[in-house]
Amino acid sequence: MPGTPTIMLLTPVTDDTTVQLGIESVQYDSGKAGFVTARSSEADRQTTPRVNGWLSALPPIKPSKTARIGLYSVGLHAYWDQFPGLRDRLDGYGAFLAERLGTWGEVHHFGMVDTESSAREAGEWFSARNVDIVFCHSATYTTASTVLPVHQLCNAPAVFLNLQPTAQIDYAQTTTGEWLAQCGACAVPEHANTFHRAGLSFRLVSGLLGLDQSPDGSLADEQTSHRPEAIRAWSEIAQWCQAAAVKRTLRHSRFGFLGHTYGGMLDLYSDLTMVQTQTGMHIDVLELGDLSRLLPNVTGEELAAKRQEVERAFAISEDDSSDPIARQPTEDQLVWACTVAVAQERLVREHDLDALAYYVHGAPGELDERVQAGFIVGHSLLTGRGIPCAGEGDLKTALAMKICDMLGVGGSFTEIVVVDYDAGAILLGHDGPFHGAIARQQPVLRGMGLYHGKQGSGVSVEAAVRYGPVTTLNVTQTVDGRLKFISAEGISIEGPTMKIGNTMTPVRFPRTPDEHLNAWCAQAPTHHCALSIGHNAALFGKVADLLGLEHVVI
Repeated sequence: MPGTPTIMLLTPVTDDTTVQLGIESVQYDSGKAGFVTARSSEADRQTTPRVNGWLSALPPIKPSKTARIGLYSVGLHAYWDQFPGLRDRLDGYGAFLAERLGTWGEVHHFGMVDTESSAREAGEWFSARNVDIVFCHSATYTTASTVLPVHQLCNAPAVFLNLQPTAQIDYAQTTTGEWLAQCGACAVPEHANTFHRAGLSFRLVSGLLGLDQSPDGSLADEQTSHRPEAIRAWSEIAQWCQAAAVKRTLRHSRFGFLGHTYGGMLDLYSDLTMVQTQTGMHIDVLELGDLSRLLPNVTGEELAAKRQEVERAFAISEDDSSDPIARQPTEDQLVWACTVAVAQERLVREHDLDALAYYVHGAPGELDERVQAGFIVGHSLLTGRGIPCAGEGDLKTALAMKICDMLGVGGSFTEIVVVDYDAGAILLGHDGPFHGAIARQQPVLRGMGLYHGKQGSGVSVEAAVRYGPVTTLNVTQTVDGRLKFISAEGISIEGPTMKIGNTMTPVRFPRTPDEHLNAWCAQAPTHHCALSIGHNAALFGKVADLLGLEHVVI
């Protein structure tokens, strides 16, 4: 079969976008001799594309997991004796699919399923390997009875691949055997009907297979890797694999919940059991004392190293703000922020955290007030290293940020700030942590005489997201206690922002600002969301699908 084709990306590549892809090896599974298991390399354990920004030199603290991908092909057993060579040709297509899928995860390739008994064997085989998703390659016609048992025995979500080898058959030369190698679409409606009646979710990717060259014996031109139908199909397949990786990572994640939710923000309040049961992640309830006890043990060497990390990641502001409470950070403020940052990273490592939602009000003049006042710098560093930190105790937005980060598209803590009617844009931003990897330019540390609506004073991060396509992802909760995704795609545009120690990005959406706000609020969102780069609504929708959650696109 042809070699590895060009790999499709989920977002456009720019000069400041890096991508880590590759297949380390193809191994034979000893449990089923002759069937391939392709494993991704260690470099691929970060979902792709990974954005490259001001924190790119720092490795992630906890790399995300890749998906365990099941794959099998289907055909009708009666064809093999009737049309010699057909089975081998279809198996070749399956091997090509396994190789390409290995780019995005660990592939468990069962091979051909052509009877109901082999379907049962495949279902048990996939279940034993705990796959996250199963791709069924509709290689030629087969009856639904050779497919349904697989998915009655394996509960992993199924995606059917209706990928035709050629863009156009050679009508003059085509034989029945050649037609059977091209007619995978023939059985797809039958499978859709059967899944519906069985109460199973039916997912379908249609397009071209995307080979680099025609296999021996083909009567048609099967070199279709350059065709838009192949590019689109493989982009969608990649999204399904990345969505499956998100689900696997969440099921092995530990989210810290430090302190409590900001008092009175009723939209943020969450039932921790509800969140855990619907996502699979564990929630580790923490207190400020878990962090404070680590502060006295911060060494001079650790403090110096953290100061260097901060100065590489951030620019230090001057007294150039019109806001009287926003000034150049003092040396004491920077030292304290770095000290707290060392303790914050220790806390994450000690509790093996994948994300953190936090808020501590703090009593005036007490240690807890001073500790929470030093949070923002360290939490921004953690966010840029794959441990998203959501302020005001917003656990649902921490989840949204983590999903964005696992998908390599950022995910910065934000909310609707103000409308610029002249620019037709909505400013999105927030005080607190920022995802430095998606910054338009180097983020700035600005000293704050006070934190509005909160206790204390300290250092805040001021930044904006790079120009171009962006998507907001909101995770909210419905009246019946279900999590729900809301996303909206827009464009980050050039425009002035305020120097008040907040992150701010002007975003223009397809609708007018008023229309967008009305449509957004009609879905009952929480007032925070995650801001990601790229147009990712389709990708977020696939994550919601695999988690069994509703997704609405504004």
